[in-house]
Amino acid sequence: MSVVTEKSLQCELLVAGGGLSGVCCALAAARLGTKVILVQDRPVLGGNASSEIRMHVVGATGLHAGLPLTLEPREGGLIEEIRLELAVRNPQRSPAVADLILYELCRAEPNLTLLLNTTVVAARVVAGRIVDVTAERPSTEDRFTIAATMFADCTGDGRLGAEAGAPCLRGREGRDSYGEPLAPAQGDAKTLGSTILFQARRHDRPMPFVAPPWVRKFTAADFKLRPFGKSGSDLGLEYGYWWIEWGGCLDSIKDGERIRDELLGITLGVWNYIKNESGLDVAHWALDWIGFVPGKRESRRFLGQHVLTANDVLGSRPFPDAIAFGGWPIDTHPPEGVDAPAEAPCTQHHVPWLYDLPLRSCVAATLRNLFFAGRNISATHLAFASTRVMATCAAMGQGVGTAAALALRAGVAPADIAADSDLIARLQQQLLRDDAFLLGAANCDPADLARRAAVTASSAQPGGEPALVLSGRTRAVHGPAPAAHAAAGPANHWESVLEELETGRARPHYTVAPPDRARPGTHRWMSDPAAGLPAWLELRWPEPVAVREVGLIFDTGLHRFLTLSQADGYTRRMHWGEPQPETVRDYRLEVETTAAPGTWRTVHTERGNYQRRRVHRLVAAEAPALADIRALRLVVTATHGLDHARVCEVRVYA
Repeated sequence: MSVVTEKSLQCELLVAGGGLSGVCCALAAARLGTKVILVQDRPVLGGNASSEIRMHVVGATGLHAGLPLTLEPREGGLIEEIRLELAVRNPQRSPAVADLILYELCRAEPNLTLLLNTTVVAARVVAGRIVDVTAERPSTEDRFTIAATMFADCTGDGRLGAEAGAPCLRGREGRDSYGEPLAPAQGDAKTLGSTILFQARRHDRPMPFVAPPWVRKFTAADFKLRPFGKSGSDLGLEYGYWWIEWGGCLDSIKDGERIRDELLGITLGVWNYIKNESGLDVAHWALDWIGFVPGKRESRRFLGQHVLTANDVLGSRPFPDAIAFGGWPIDTHPPEGVDAPAEAPCTQHHVPWLYDLPLRSCVAATLRNLFFAGRNISATHLAFASTRVMATCAAMGQGVGTAAALALRAGVAPADIAADSDLIARLQQQLLRDDAFLLGAANCDPADLARRAAVTASSAQPGGEPALVLSGRTRAVHGPAPAAHAAAGPANHWESVLEELETGRARPHYTVAPPDRARPGTHRWMSDPAAGLPAWLELRWPEPVAVREVGLIFDTGLHRFLTLSQADGYTRRMHWGEPQPETVRDYRLEVETTAAPGTWRTVHTERGNYQRRRVHRLVAAEAPALADIRALRLVVTATHGLDHARVCEVRVYA
């Protein structure tokens, strides 16, 4: 008789995969009241960003980030919340603490049930709908049957969708398949490879390294296009190297064990060369950690209602059902990896414009209740080469989780959401309310009482007028003049990286909003530094209103890089280990009522804030006469370093 215990569970949304796309999908849905089960096959959350793999999170900030008050391409919403939490609470840059913070965020949600060490192994489909899945947790000898109304495959490898029979794409499409000029003439089954990373540390005495007999042997010629030991980047000695890549000519799923074994030999072979043959002064350096779980770049991609193409990406095609945005280069790698030393380790085609990610690329073409988010979305190999990076995947995850929550309320199947223009409009407005960014979209929520108010402030500076908190947008993405960001450069931006390493001079190529959706402006109130702090922003209504919720969006320096990284040089380009200096630290909310004109009553006081989005739900005990409010004031008393207050948006709800 089997020792396995059979258990039955039920939820509204089953999310498979606990990488950043799955975490953000589950959190978004749960915070909107959906009963969610998140199934993750590893003991920790985070996927390629977890302590098991330790890749830093990149996204639309690309290779050169942005420019203050001009270009702020860093993703907002849940991934920004996570980044800010990590920056403040993990100054030591511990991968294990990052795992813990993701776990804590999930544990904090009463609507979210987390099943770690649990793998979806089967799916039951009836009449074109997934009815339930089977998931196994060997560590506790449990087998779960989990029924749900909707399902989201955020597994990367697409295990749930594959078990349900969803058609998928594999390898590189030929040029004629989708009319992509950058595609090879003929398609093949090759993919991007996988990588095992390592960390090293300098000690106060010599630390010899004796390589196992099975490591790869390398010569100087193998590293002509693959630099190491370079400061000021992610190519130092303490952490590396993304270009240690192999396995793209094999099946990254079925050949996964072989790929891991070979990558261990390659990674240790690279370290052996650095330590014992490179001639660098590395006698005191020693390995501190080496991964045993390869960071996988590519496997299955599902066929959805729309297949995103490189043409969509490069042309920034507008989509009416946009739920997220991207901006990373089209970043392809030779499938042979280190076995092709004469080829550049990557070809990074500049993406000139930020671009939309449509919901239809995250909804199955043949199953009515299956979403996907992450690197397995419906995209060609070339489009995927841009969308695959983790911050973009996280933004997609939030979009999908929000779509699921609103569709469940409306009784609409995932397959029918895109055709429901009213539901799409509500979805996009909810994403904006939750600080996600959508190109060209603006707050037009009729329930937002702030939009009816007149706005004044204690002071303001040019370009930071108080009314801008009601512009409907919360960031600048217009960027520099076109000549400044679209200047001619190499076809492969990796060449610019190599040039910067040699000369110390960067030649940035910015990715900005397309002109038809740029909406120039700072989109925030900025008080006058000469007036000092405190500074206040006031919303005044022509008639009394009831206030139960106040939402605030603060400036958190979205033009900068911000991500947990084990690379010292990359981290020095951030404000890590502390709140962002632009952010409002201490503030209070005050109200003026009809019953007491000219008298300001404090209804909430906040100290030590470091987050971008704050929502304050006011209760009668905190604020008597909340149904009779004539004006609301936000009084900023301190920031984390800036000499003036910045507020990007104020929302008010009854």
